Amino acid sequence: MAKQDELVFLPLGGVGEIGMNLALYGYGPPEHRQWIMVDCGVTFPGPDLPGVDLVLPDIRFLASERKNLKAIIITHAHEDHYGALADLWPGLNVPVYASGFTAGLLEAKRNFEKAKIGEVPVTPFKAGDTINVGPFSIEGVAVNHSIPEPMSLMIRTPVGNVIHTGDWKIDHEPSLGPLTDETRFRQLGDEGVLALMCDSTNALRDGVSPSEKDVSESLRKIIENAEGRVAITTFSSNVGRIRTVAEAAEAAGREVLLLGSSLKRVVNVAQDIGLMEGVKPFISEDEYGYIPRDKVVVILTGSQGEARAALAKLSRDEMRNVAFAAGDIVVFSSRAIPGNEKAIQDIKNGLVEQGVHIITDTEALVHVSGHPRRNELQRMYEWTRPKIVVPVHGEATHLTAHKELAEQSGIAVVPRVRNGDILRLAPGPVEVIGEAPHGRIYKDGTLIGDFDEMGIGERKKLSYVGHVAVNVVLDARYDIVGDPDLVSIGLPVYDDEGEEMEDTLFDAAISAIESIPRARRKDIDMLQEAVRRAIRSAANQAWGKKPVVTAFVTRV
Repeated sequence: MAKQDELVFLPLGGVGEIGMNLALYGYGPPEHRQWIMVDCGVTFPGPDLPGVDLVLPDIRFLASERKNLKAIIITHAHEDHYGALADLWPGLNVPVYASGFTAGLLEAKRNFEKAKIGEVPVTPFKAGDTINVGPFSIEGVAVNHSIPEPMSLMIRTPVGNVIHTGDWKIDHEPSLGPLTDETRFRQLGDEGVLALMCDSTNALRDGVSPSEKDVSESLRKIIENAEGRVAITTFSSNVGRIRTVAEAAEAAGREVLLLGSSLKRVVNVAQDIGLMEGVKPFISEDEYGYIPRDKVVVILTGSQGEARAALAKLSRDEMRNVAFAAGDIVVFSSRAIPGNEKAIQDIKNGLVEQGVHIITDTEALVHVSGHPRRNELQRMYEWTRPKIVVPVHGEATHLTAHKELAEQSGIAVVPRVRNGDILRLAPGPVEVIGEAPHGRIYKDGTLIGDFDEMGIGERKKLSYVGHVAVNVVLDARYDIVGDPDLVSIGLPVYDDEGEEMEDTLFDAAISAIESIPRARRKDIDMLQEAVRRAIRSAANQAWGKKPVVTAFVTRV
């Protein structure tokens, strides 16, 4: 080992936020570090990003380090851990290691989007396997989470071992394996763990997470006791819960209908790798209307209020072959991701108007998180006995609560880290030694770019104040020819005096030209700016807002 060789941790997403997880581990001297990437996730846009489909981590730091990036390892197939892979991998073109389920979902997504995303070659990698890339040796360790085949990673380096937990919890009776491998974590602790990079999502919650078995029992009772239809909306990736609901429905003598393309893709992949063996075939939408209300269960997408998901369409009674009736039950077997509360409530209101009864986790145990609470975090510390704990995967409140818990639990070193921080783990003092370029880029349709490149700022303005386009034609003597063409979009129809807004703006455009002496009208750019300013001023006087204005002056 050269004296200047260092082990560093660099998060480009997921630390200081929930979602968009992307972590880099580097080893070597600063000018020749070799890197591995763990996860490559997305987050989802809110109303402040109109038209944006996905938010991706900015990986421009890797532009100069691309030749030193040795591999990408995906811990599990949740969108916030693997959703950006297909879009960002072509610019990296390095080996990708992931579980069979993750690879299957990636391929299913590519087929669904019909080659809008390229194929990403994946090398199978699962808990118990070890891969060696550059100075790193990476072992997959089984953990339990709300998706098939999740894993933590034991990352061995010449200066110490790091455990990257990914998403995990301790559940001794999950509906779908694996169990979190306590024995292996204890063995790794015996081997020696320099640093534990650990999930902070539930660091504010005391105790331990309830078991998925308890959720399964609660859902089974709801299905058995229901007099009408039961619809259960959950995260489409939660294969264990989907399987549990299907088994409970069959035991109650009910058929099961799946609604939602993402849900069907996940189930197809789960069937391909044997996770749905023994589950009775699902019915088609065409069969739904012929089955008695007390003989059917619907599992569907839309738990987060997505406007185009199946549940939202049903709340608006927009589906051709499927509808709810008064007395039916809809169970939200999920938690509301922060920011989605309003959209979810709108769906609930639409269902209540139809006479549907809503059950959430405030009325019954119908959902449990896939992340560790405080007692589970402390058990991980006890198993692995790390010298350093780095809270990751959380917003500032979660990270701070996790830091305080680790310090109270006797961990000597708990550094404060956020996206872009380059944290030196060894050798020498554990500290942030630099900052890398980081941030967000945006997928909009088939294009990807930053905030300005995608025109998001201008789009936001348009969403607030609308747009006016005007064209004024001048003759050879610079007099106005005919009437200007004016089109307004997103402005009020009438002004504050009851006049049509377009007429008010039309008059402003003409006045702007006529107020300029003919001798000065040769400057077309100046005329266009005068018209633009006049229309904005007139709109502001009549409405109190200034629209975006595009003005043209044409001489014939």
